[in-house]
Amino acid sequence: MSLKKFVDKNISVIMTVLAFASLLIVWELVSRFTKAGLFLPPASLILEKFILSFKEPIGKYTMLTHIGVSLYRVGVAFGLSTVFGIALGVSMGYSKLAEAILKPIFEFIRPIPPLAWIPMSILWFGLGDKSKFFIIFLGCFCFITVNTYEGTKNVDKTLIGAARMLGASERQVFFDIVLPSSVPYIFAGLQIAVTAGWSAVVGAEMVHSNEGVGWLIVMGMTYGKTVQIMVGMLAIGLVGFVLATGMAKLERRLCAWNNQGM
Repeated sequence: MSLKKFVDKNISVIMTVLAFASLLIVWELVSRFTKAGLFLPPASLILEKFILSFKEPIGKYTMLTHIGVSLYRVGVAFGLSTVFGIALGVSMGYSKLAEAILKPIFEFIRPIPPLAWIPMSILWFGLGDKSKFFIIFLGCFCFITVNTYEGTKNVDKTLIGAARMLGASERQVFFDIVLPSSVPYIFAGLQIAVTAGWSAVVGAEMVHSNEGVGWLIVMGMTYGKTVQIMVGMLAIGLVGFVLATGMAKLERRLCAWNNQGM
């Protein structure tokens, strides 16, 4: 393969690498040669501490354990929010009665940020993982519900009318037309929700936690450890990037039929 063909085939990857490399170089120079170094540690130091954190524990655990614990919390909450968000979104989008009853309540709750629920989560679920699940759940739930609702509402009414005229039952209309047509919208919501849930883990782990990437940032802030804060931020950014990329690839594979039709 010629160099030109290789570049053309991998142009997006190359540009991504160059963008990150440029950011790190600028960060390093600014930190080393300006007064910003007083409050902005060099990128090389952050990367060094991040790599060492997989071997040397921060608190009781190494970075791999911190990431694993946070992923577990996000995974449980994301799974629950997927089930309840899709169910609520489809219900409101398909049934006018459900929309009339549930949508005003949902629209009242939706603007309230997950962090505002921390006091109530402690009161209702205590200081264990249940309160963390609840906060992350709220971070994911609204995105999934809104996208599912929009997908269900935007189903081609002509298709539904034609199916009913041909004798299809409501069950057949729902499972053969409404639900498949909503799948691209649902996946769009899931893609946003998984990164929102991963972002919410920082707030969730403010609630009496001894491990997790959010805990790294909270403890770093408590004890004035800027390097630890930025190591935690780097971990969140990298894992969040992997989650978003993985969800996008899963969407393209499972919804290939939709992409081909565009």
